Amino acid sequence: MAEKILSVFIDESGDFGPYDFHALFYLVAMVLHNQDVDISKNIDDLENHLTNIGYKQHAIHTGPLIRRESVYANDLMEERKRLFNALFNFARKLDFRYVCAKIRKDECPDVITLTARISKAIAGILKDHQNFWEQFNRIIIYYDNGQIELTKILTSVFNTLYAHVEFRKVKPVDYKLFQAADLICTMELLAEKAESNSFSRSEQEFFCSVRDFKKNYLKPLLKKHL
Repeated sequence: MAEKILSVFIDESGDFGPYDFHALFYLVAMVLHNQDVDISKNIDDLENHLTNIGYKQHAIHTGPLIRRESVYANDLMEERKRLFNALFNFARKLDFRYVCAKIRKDECPDVITLTARISKAIAGILKDHQNFWEQFNRIIIYYDNGQIELTKILTSVFNTLYAHVEFRKVKPVDYKLFQAADLICTMELLAEKAESNSFSRSEQEFFCSVRDFKKNYLKPLLKKHL
């Protein structure tokens, strides 16, 4: 029988610094892809589309794209929406599942508490969906090691719960599913902001309204939640 392998692409939102009311949540999103499912054509189609619109070999970073920051500071709204929709439609059409751990930083008085909460949240998600994870003979974790604290948590939690786990450091530009994890992380954060009607001005302008965000973007992605 062929070995069943699960790829787990992980991205985070937030940091381990002091609580800031502008950044209430720390999120860890995991895109789960069964390697038996061939997505090579989807990846090629997205790469070709990005090349055609002037973003060859580009890693899409959803948050800065929406906020018109970083490399997108000089891009027009039309250009940014075209790029966002390319990644969104890529993710919407793919056969994958995802999970997302969310921790409120205002409930964590220090780094030790935050670390413990993140560890428990991730372990809880894995245990809640134990039947899903146990389908696979091997789990490969893809993370860019952007935060050493999270790298340590992931290594500890996954190696404690599963015997056959492999970790790989990734460059976002090389993995479209890592960019999909970035998208999921941003959308889950925006979902929390939508509930409290606290979209920033740039987020309001990008999505037109909270209602449009929920209907046109959040709802299709939530169907992929494990």
